[in-house]
Amino acid sequence: MRKTSLAIVLGATVLWASGCSTTRQLSASEFRPPEGPYRMVIMPPHVAVSVLTAGGGLELREDWTHTAREHLIEALRAQQHLRGGQIVVASSPADAGATPAIVADLDRLHEAVGRSIRLHKYTPGQELPTKKSTFDWTLGQPAIVYGTRSGFDYALFLHAEDSFSSGGRVALQTVSMLGCLVAVCILPAGGQQLAFASLIDLRSGQVIWYSYLAKATGDIRTRSGADDMVEHLLEDMQSDRASDGG
Repeated sequence: MRKTSLAIVLGATVLWASGCSTTRQLSASEFRPPEGPYRMVIMPPHVAVSVLTAGGGLELREDWTHTAREHLIEALRAQQHLRGGQIVVASSPADAGATPAIVADLDRLHEAVGRSIRLHKYTPGQELPTKKSTFDWTLGQPAIVYGTRSGFDYALFLHAEDSFSSGGRVALQTVSMLGCLVAVCILPAGGQQLAFASLIDLRSGQVIWYSYLAKATGDIRTRSGADDMVEHLLEDMQSDRASDGG
């Protein structure tokens, strides 16, 4: 069931709520987009697509996840083809020039660092005093070792989550929406899309660019939805850029 199903109930209100999105990009002060004869690998994307149950829990759907991952890989390949440089879009650890264990470790490390950036740079009141006015994050020695062994100068990581309301969740939302008409307005959240991408300089291990996306529309189980996510996350990779949209 699509995220915007409740538009049937309260059209304009739900369209406003579901249409809002935020994309914000951060980078190190000296960041410049890769140029020249650089070698970059786009790591196999970390993807999770789930169904949001009536009780508010998320249940991973392997079939949806597999489809979304394939679409995102194709979208990344098409988007990065326009950037120049020697770019490898990896769909497997072998494509990334590493063993499954190394790729899995780097993926977990990136997820931890990426979530930390999201928490401390995007959440009001959660700023770290030592990083409040700087962008200083790293994947450390594991990224440097990987770069040395693989021969890549940069690695681009993508973490994507998408969720969709179940029939039971939509029914609960519908009842709650009707309650708003009599001033009892407690609205259960619907499915949402969250993603972040990081560009790592493999010579230093530093995260030199980061982009975060949050929205209540879109469907990465489709090629057009995957294209839209990749475009929003990566299209504006520029020097010292920070942008918001809603």
